[in-house]
Amino acid sequence: MHIHILGICGTFMGGVAALAREAGHTVTGCDAGVYPPMSDQLRALGIELVDGYGADQLALKPDMFVIGNVVSRARLADGTPKYPLMEAILDAGAPYTSGPQWLSEHVLQGRHVLAVAGTHGKTTTTSMLAWILESAGLSPGFLVGGVPLNFGISARLGTQATALARPLFVIEADEYDTAFFDKRSKFVHYRPRTAVLNNLEFDHADIFDDLPAIERQFNHLLRTVPPSGQIVFNDLEESLVRVLAQGCWSERRSFGSAVADFSATGDASDFKVLRRGAVVGHVAWALSGTHNQLNALAAIAAAEHVGVAPRDAAHALGSFQNVRRRMELRGTVRRGGGLVTVYDDFAHHPTAIRTTVDGLRRQLNAAGRPAERIVAIFEPRSNTMKLGTMKSQLPWALEHADLSICHSGGLDWDAAEALAPLGARAQVAANIDEVVRQTLTAIRPGDHLLCMSNGGFGGVHAQLLNALADSA
Repeated sequence: MHIHILGICGTFMGGVAALAREAGHTVTGCDAGVYPPMSDQLRALGIELVDGYGADQLALKPDMFVIGNVVSRARLADGTPKYPLMEAILDAGAPYTSGPQWLSEHVLQGRHVLAVAGTHGKTTTTSMLAWILESAGLSPGFLVGGVPLNFGISARLGTQATALARPLFVIEADEYDTAFFDKRSKFVHYRPRTAVLNNLEFDHADIFDDLPAIERQFNHLLRTVPPSGQIVFNDLEESLVRVLAQGCWSERRSFGSAVADFSATGDASDFKVLRRGAVVGHVAWALSGTHNQLNALAAIAAAEHVGVAPRDAAHALGSFQNVRRRMELRGTVRRGGGLVTVYDDFAHHPTAIRTTVDGLRRQLNAAGRPAERIVAIFEPRSNTMKLGTMKSQLPWALEHADLSICHSGGLDWDAAEALAPLGARAQVAANIDEVVRQTLTAIRPGDHLLCMSNGGFGGVHAQLLNALADSA
């Protein structure tokens, strides 16, 4: 089969492309300003990429056009279509489908799907679960919205061995909508036998009106899990309790609280795993933060459903290397009497920002370095943050940072006003050059520069490191 993917450079659609290519399909694709790192990965796989959405691509005559959710029926100011290829597909009556639907029909069918859903921690928990299953010799397939450092790739088909009644596939299950013609959440297409519900907060204000609207989508996911399946859920989350109360037809396993099926005792970087009060494993790893401890419990509980003992799962996490852009160390530069450290992190929702800052603070305190400062450098780039829906939560999200610098370019709301409760501990910069300038003016030896965005952030990490080296 020849598929042509619209929006191929997105993490999810790029993963679909890689899986299709591995399965032997002919794959081509297009995107606006074809961009790395996904463009580099796809070209390395021999996938031909086209820049833009020109209608002339209809001449490729693939068996199926696979449409990413970046594509819409939008028109430009002059009235011309923003995505002329999509208009041409519709006019020609050419076959098309969504990425999640194609994945469901051509990859996930016949597999035991383990889907990880939640507002936060999906990528990390999916990566943990895939690594646990890999360490157990089960060779799972996976599709992750990031690059797990243990694997170095974001997607693979995994084993086709007949020894497994159902080969395993671990997938990050996003609640965002499927496509412009299918407004259901992506995850309803995956039909998991093991569904992990990590947490649930309001997000994606561009497509959901409120939290109950997202809770309904999560319950739609539960409706697709068979009676022999299992729901692994965080019992600390009231929103998930409400989701389950709307209807659940499968076995449940809870994690999080002291009375849950799976809980933990000890520091987040070195803790015992308890199953209904009995110690069943020990995790000692390089990660920190309560959020990662909860992610670990979710992965251990889900792995047990496919036969991996909690003790073995906990041991496997000892060699888990995290995911690229999750507190990823980008470099250090000596300045004055100490080092300045630069990190890259994907955090963009206020809760994720707070969790990331707090995790770094706890890590510094545990290392006996409580005086070292955290400089939070962030851009409100997600659709929800651009709308300003959660701007009032930013002072709370950043309260444990010693200084915050916000890149306000492209916002329709006043970032300085939103951050005013932080006083002199917050600054606003209109562009990347100004971000770098303000940072260089403010930093001290020993500072930790925590750059947070769900995009490339204009390469600010490299710019900061280069500027620091030049001024050292």
